Amino acid sequence: MADFAPEGIRYPWDTPPAHGTEAIEVAPGVLWLRMPLPMKLDHVNIYALDEGDSWTIIDTGFSSKKSKAIWQEAMDGPLGGKPVSRVVVTHHHPDHVGLAGWFQTEFGAELVATRTAWLTARMLTLDEQTVAPAETLSFYRQSGMDNEIYEKRRTDRPFNFADIVAPLPLGYTRIKQDDTITMGGRVWDVHMGNGHAPEHATFWSRDDNLVIAGDQILPSISPNVGVYPTEPMADPIGEWLEACERLAPMARPDHLVLGGHKLPFTGLPKRMSQLIENHHGALDRLLAFIETPKAASECFPPLFKRSIGEAEYGLALVESVAHLSHLYQTGLATRDKREADGAWVYQRKD
Repeated sequence: MADFAPEGIRYPWDTPPAHGTEAIEVAPGVLWLRMPLPMKLDHVNIYALDEGDSWTIIDTGFSSKKSKAIWQEAMDGPLGGKPVSRVVVTHHHPDHVGLAGWFQTEFGAELVATRTAWLTARMLTLDEQTVAPAETLSFYRQSGMDNEIYEKRRTDRPFNFADIVAPLPLGYTRIKQDDTITMGGRVWDVHMGNGHAPEHATFWSRDDNLVIAGDQILPSISPNVGVYPTEPMADPIGEWLEACERLAPMARPDHLVLGGHKLPFTGLPKRMSQLIENHHGALDRLLAFIETPKAASECFPPLFKRSIGEAEYGLALVESVAHLSHLYQTGLATRDKREADGAWVYQRKD
C-alpha cells in the first residue's frame, strides 16, 4: 500500500520498482529505478531519461560492489544496454553522488552538478580520517552529546565520505540558478534549494508536469536539516524556509514530483505548505521547551515526538543544533556555555 496520503497529495504508484531489475515509466522516456541503502531509509530513487542512443541519470546511490553489480543489471536490463552518457547530481550527499565518479571513469559519462555540490563532494572524498578530528569532538561536546555515544565516537574510526563515494576525477559541468538544461527531450528550468544541502538542484520541466526534486521536496518525510562541525554557525533552517517559500509559488497541483526517496506524488502546493508549517511548528514547540536552559541533546522530545535510538542519534543531534541555533541567530533565544560539561545551552528570551 502507498503511504498515507493527506488531502491533496496522491501517489500514482503504490509499489516501487525492485532494486536494479525493474523500472517504471513515470512519463514518456522517463524511468524510475531504485538502489538499496544499508540503513533505515533503505533506498534512493534514480531517474533515467532517454536521450535516444544513451541515458541521462539523476543521482546514483552509494559506491559499493553491490551497487555497481545492481547498476550493471539495470544497464543490461531496464536500460536496454544503452550507455549512461550523463550523470546529473542533485546534491552532494553520498546516496546521490556515490557512483558519479565511477560513471565518469568507467563509462566516460559527463558529470553535471552545482559548483557547491561538486566542490563539497570532491573535498570530502579527499579528507580521510582515521580518528575523529578535535573540531568534531568539540562540536559533539558543545552539543551535549550522550557520554557513552561520545566515547564510542572518540575511539572508533569515523565515517569517511570516501568509504561510500567513488573518487571524483577533475572536471564537471556546472549548473546554477535560472539555468536551463535539456534532458530526455524536455527543457528543464533549474532552481536551487537549500537547507538539506547547500545549492541543491531541482528541475522543473517546461514541456510537461514533471519536477525532479531530489531531497528538497519529499512526500511523506522531511529531509534532515542539520548543522555540522564543518560550519557550526550555519543556519540551514533559515535557508530551508527561504528555499521552500521561494519554490512554493511555482507549485501546481498536477505537478508529478520525482523525489529522491519514497514515492512520486502529485499535490505539490499542499506539500510545500506542509514542509514550511512543519518547521515553524517545530520551532514553536522548541521555543516553549527552552523556558529553562537546554542543550541540543536534551531537545529531542519537542522536535521528534518519538524515541531516538543510537542509529538515529547523530542525525537527530545535528537537527536539534540547527533549530536551536536558528532561534539564537534570529534573536529569539540566548545561549551560554554550561560549566559542568561545556555544552551550549539555549534559553528563550523573555
